[in-house]
Order: sequence, then C-alpha cells, then structure tokens
Amino acid sequence: MGKYSNKGNKSMGGLGGMGGGNMQALLKQAQKMQEEMAKAQEEITNSEFEATSGGGAVKVTVGGDKFVKLIEIEPDVVDPDDVELLSDLITAAVNEALRKVDDMTKEKMGAFSGMGM
Repeated sequence: MGKYSNKGNKSMGGLGGMGGGNMQALLKQAQKMQEEMAKAQEEITNSEFEATSGGGAVKVTVGGDKFVKLIEIEPDVVDPDDVELLSDLITAAVNEALRKVDDMTKEKMGAFSGMGM
C-alpha cells in the first residue's frame, strides 16, 4: 500500500468522508436550489419596472432584462429651448427604473448567496 492509503479508515467509506446517502441528499438539495434560482431569475426577467421624473412628466418602463420597453413624455415638458431638461428627466427616470431592477435582483437572488449580493 502506498503512503496515502486509507486502509483501515472505515469512516472514509470510499467517498471522502461523505456517505452515499448524504451525497445524494446534498445533490438533491443543490438541484432544488438551482431550480429555485432559475425560477427567481425568470420572475425577474418577466417583470416590468416603472419610474417617473419631473412629477410624472416622463415615465419609463424597463423589463427585468434591463431593456427599455417604453418612454412616455408629457407634451408640455417638451420645450425646444430647453432640450437639456428633457434629457435630464429621461436619464433620471431610466436610471431609477434600472435601480428597481437591481433591487429586485438583489432581493430575489441574494437569498441564494447566503449573504446578499
């Protein structure tokens, strides 16, 4: 026998200290967690997140996949002499909607990491 033999060490059971039943349970638990993670990710992806700026003058809808689905702009906020304001309102609403996606992702997926994301 070589130097690294575990002959006589009955606790090893040929599985590195884990009995066959324990390994099966661990694999089953990991598979269940993987399925729950996939379900949570699908729920996030299928969700829509809305945010507004300028008191509702600009409304943005973003999907959980972080693609902008819709931008609604009230006509009275469109001022040809102040395009910068409109740009700022759109940017603020998009960023807020994306933050909401990130918040939901942290909430749903953080449970699987054991310490948040």
